[in-house]
Amino acid sequence: MDRIAVLIPCFNEERTIRKVVTDFKKTLPDAAVYVYDNNSNDRTAAVARDAGAIVRKETLQGKGNVIRRMFREVDAECYIMADGDDTYPAEAAIEMVKRVLEDQADMVVGDRLSSTYFDENKRHFHNFGNALVRKSINKLFKSNIRDIMTGYRAFSYQFVKTFPVLSKGFEIETEMSIHAIDKNMNVANVVVEYRDRPDGSSSKLNTFSDGAKVIRTIVSLFETYKPRAFFSGIALVLFLLAAVFFIPIFINYRKTGLVPNFPTLIVCGFTVIAGLQSFFSGIILHTLRKKDRQDFEKDLIRCQERYTELTKRNERN
Repeated sequence: MDRIAVLIPCFNEERTIRKVVTDFKKTLPDAAVYVYDNNSNDRTAAVARDAGAIVRKETLQGKGNVIRRMFREVDAECYIMADGDDTYPAEAAIEMVKRVLEDQADMVVGDRLSSTYFDENKRHFHNFGNALVRKSINKLFKSNIRDIMTGYRAFSYQFVKTFPVLSKGFEIETEMSIHAIDKNMNVANVVVEYRDRPDGSSSKLNTFSDGAKVIRTIVSLFETYKPRAFFSGIALVLFLLAAVFFIPIFINYRKTGLVPNFPTLIVCGFTVIAGLQSFFSGIILHTLRKKDRQDFEKDLIRCQERYTELTKRNERN
């Protein structure tokens, strides 16, 4: 078990990976630096190995798949996750590690948005998307995470070993944030400087397609983690639609005693039934979510026992 493990997922980062590895080894000399190559078609793996990193490979394409592999294979008291594009300063890791090891934070968010991100990042739609996602999630989940989509984070052993990775791509950061909020984990924010990619290094993100994936992920996770609110919202929309079409029919019936639009009345009835089904589905799923939270707490206790066992073994060695 490592004391500190630096995890760097990489895809075609030959231009910057040497500096990233060197900076982290200098800043955290006792840390193990892992570079996971995700089918790069350049010399990323060779350069990282030459710089002193432990290089491993993940053949399933996508950042989420790489992080799943990392979290399964690496045991450490504190994890630092960073990108291989040299956009984050390694020096900030010292404070992030301190928050995990001394302050018992489960996840530390490297907050770019409160520093230089909007000045350094020249992709304006990315800037807008990051701000929108932050406001949406903090509003929906009643949280205060200052940078939802940052790739620079620190984690505790308990977070890494109990986090179910479902996303395959860049939406993984959003999933991490919502998981930490939902499970009432200790989340800290550390402001970090952000610098844009150096010349010759290109982003793998597509503003629109990856942005659409993130939005779908938010909706899906809101349905999963907040089923009562999600399905009650659908039920409310259905009830309002039924009311809009039913009220004119009812007024006409009070005046004339006739129902000229009988098919519309039938549709209104089925719409109300669908709304009731949606409402009670949300109640049932909310009850199941409470049971899931109880099971998670039990898993957390078992994870803590495993962590204690590993740290004692480290001390003996």
